[in-house]
Amino acid sequence: MATAITIAIFSFLLFTFIYLLSKISFRAKQNTLHHKKPPGPPTLPIIGNLHMLGKLPHRALETLSKKYGPIMSLQLGQVPAIIISSSKAAELFLKTHDLVFASRPKTQGSELMSYGSKGVAFSEKNELSVLVKTLEKAALVGEVVNVSEAVENLVQDIIYKMILGRSRYEQFDLKKLVQQGLTLIGAFNLADYVPWLGVFDLQGITRGFKKISKTLDEILEMIIAEHEETCNVDKTRAEDFVDILLSIMHQTIDYESEQNQEVIDRTNIKAILLDMIVAAIDTSATSIEWTLSELLRHPRVMKILQNEIQDEVGNKRMVEEKDLKKLNYLDIVVDEILRLHPVAPLLVPRESRESVTIDGYFIEKKTRVMVNAWAIGRDPNIWSENAEEFYPERFIDKKMNYQGHEFESIPFGSGRRRCPGIQMGLITIKLVVAQLVHCFNWELPYNISPSNLNMDEKFGLTAPRAQHLHAIPHYRLVDAKHE
Repeated sequence: MATAITIAIFSFLLFTFIYLLSKISFRAKQNTLHHKKPPGPPTLPIIGNLHMLGKLPHRALETLSKKYGPIMSLQLGQVPAIIISSSKAAELFLKTHDLVFASRPKTQGSELMSYGSKGVAFSEKNELSVLVKTLEKAALVGEVVNVSEAVENLVQDIIYKMILGRSRYEQFDLKKLVQQGLTLIGAFNLADYVPWLGVFDLQGITRGFKKISKTLDEILEMIIAEHEETCNVDKTRAEDFVDILLSIMHQTIDYESEQNQEVIDRTNIKAILLDMIVAAIDTSATSIEWTLSELLRHPRVMKILQNEIQDEVGNKRMVEEKDLKKLNYLDIVVDEILRLHPVAPLLVPRESRESVTIDGYFIEKKTRVMVNAWAIGRDPNIWSENAEEFYPERFIDKKMNYQGHEFESIPFGSGRRRCPGIQMGLITIKLVVAQLVHCFNWELPYNISPSNLNMDEKFGLTAPRAQHLHAIPHYRLVDAKHE
């Protein structure tokens, strides 16, 4: 035991010595080349600035950026990082120099959870009618509903139908696995920043990744095998997304080389499916929960939104997708939610493919770049002194399209690596919110007022509510037809 402790202490001192030598050497090299790094806080040996991130890194980084500026340099273990916290800086990195920062860093999470980073990103919604019927029954008896859980289950069902062509599987809880995986991916894993610590797995993240990825792989294999078997038996059934991927699995591309290359293989299919399921289930549900939370805290906004839908749809039918284009106030409510509560507060990290100088600062090749979308959306220089408030009217004269041309609010990222599912996500969020506020009046449980509703978030790759939202529905339509 004593020997093991001695070895551990010696190893720590050795790596500390090597680290300090490398820092001194690097600084000397920088001074020689007259490279100016972005300002940033002082670092500690080995861990750099990792200790400064806290439990809610997007908030901690916003506080640091107020001192060191919108282009801030951090040392995350052995990985140099740049934190972007303003719309002007985001435009420089994500538009002007988009090609330089088009790479994603390979992390332990992406390798273990996304089949070696082979994914693409990192219908009719009858399920919504089923939820409305369930809530209508709860409304008859004044039951308190776990809104967060109901919304998560709804989005899961919609995604199952859209991607897998069927209802959910009862034998496993895919939603729970996805949420656990996102929490692990969003965590600041020491192994990504101080690689030699990976063997010790001090945070238990590697064990968690391996367990979840093994289970997810078994589930995806079962889904693919089920589709292969069904295709062989029933040739006339309608194809779903999995069927389409399987149909091109054995096709090849001839690049005039000696060997043909397959368009897609089984591992690619699993990676793509996992990307789509992970991206769709948690992100849409999180935005819907925050929208309903803010509407419950702001009855004025809730009433205006209900009146708009009432004027357009009436009170004898439910909202349909075709109605959304006429609901302008709904648009700005969702814009305001995405500004205040971006689903991925730090977006998905990028990595510089080459060294570059931006705004007078030298950015070294292989530098990790993190864009703090949460801080950008709350910048008082852009959004005025009420930037922390939920006030949809700020978007009345500002039309957002989220295609990467505006940088004051970038919940979906920008440039070549922005979210590919923007339209699907927006339609899902808007339709579910419209249905729930049109069909029901909502009130908080008797011991909670709008002013003291807990609005804390928890951090992962996404930032959902820390506590589930509970509310009481009161049905408000007149003999509406459930499609």
